[in-house]
Amino acid sequence: MKLLPCRAALLALVLATTTAVAEDAYPSRPIKLIVPYPAGSLVDLLGRFVADTLSTSLKQPVVVDNKPGASTLLGAMAAAAAPPDGYTLLVPTVTTLSIAPQLVAKPGVDSLKDFTPIARLGATSFFLSVNPSFPARTMAEWIAEVKNHPGQYTYASAGVGTPHHIFMERLKTELGLNIVHVPYKGSSSAMTDLIAGRVDMAFLDGTLAIPNIKAGKLFAVGMSLKKRSVLMPSVPPIADTVPDFDWSGWIAVVGPANMPAPIVKLLADEIRAMQATPHFADLLNEAAMEPMDPIPPDAFAAFVRSEYARWGPAIKASGATVE
Repeated sequence: MKLLPCRAALLALVLATTTAVAEDAYPSRPIKLIVPYPAGSLVDLLGRFVADTLSTSLKQPVVVDNKPGASTLLGAMAAAAAPPDGYTLLVPTVTTLSIAPQLVAKPGVDSLKDFTPIARLGATSFFLSVNPSFPARTMAEWIAEVKNHPGQYTYASAGVGTPHHIFMERLKTELGLNIVHVPYKGSSSAMTDLIAGRVDMAFLDGTLAIPNIKAGKLFAVGMSLKKRSVLMPSVPPIADTVPDFDWSGWIAVVGPANMPAPIVKLLADEIRAMQATPHFADLLNEAAMEPMDPIPPDAFAAFVRSEYARWGPAIKASGATVE
């Protein structure tokens, strides 16, 4: 039986409206949140808080999928290859988007093209820590001591190409210092040897540094952020002595490239609301992380581009490479 023209047009309108509603009903199924770090890590802790918060606000399960490996690029590649429909997200760090793509010979992702920036979560300040026996208590004294004893002091890092390594090499290049690098497999073992006096200094993130500084096991001559840490305001920024030294680790949320703008805005708004809660502030404090001002996705995209450009020369100056 043939439909009359008006009935056919009405049916087409109803079908089109139904399809549009179905397409707009995001999210209508579970979301996967890839964390490119092991379960139990700092990034995993923050990622699970984001997942729990979004699960409640979006009324859909947000499932954490830990994919560590290849300097966080394994998880990044999985996220970049997913459909840009908002059902796969990634919790990257400065390593994922700024360091590893310029450090690894074949990164497998382009951090400036393969992702849709959504929101920043927080920053990790790094403290230039020394063994308490080190003969310096200010940044100026530290510089003078190292300059007067070239090649005699050692510094520990969490491994070649880590922020701990790049920060010190940047400082060495800027000040013309000669300090011997001792890479470790992780920051915990580096800190243990620093406390024991087997190495002389290291950049340590707040999670490890702050409790040991407070306990008198370490002493901090400066910290990497240009502004004073809200966690330990008594430690002066290195930038007070070395102008424009301003480095941190940061954690964020992104998705695959070309995500629809309405979905990006929805997720960014939900994360912004989460960042305004006392629970999130408490989590950052527990994780020894600094809050970051929420910014719109387009401003975050500009931030990612600027960070990528800034890290390039620092990585090149360090001479670090990873196959």
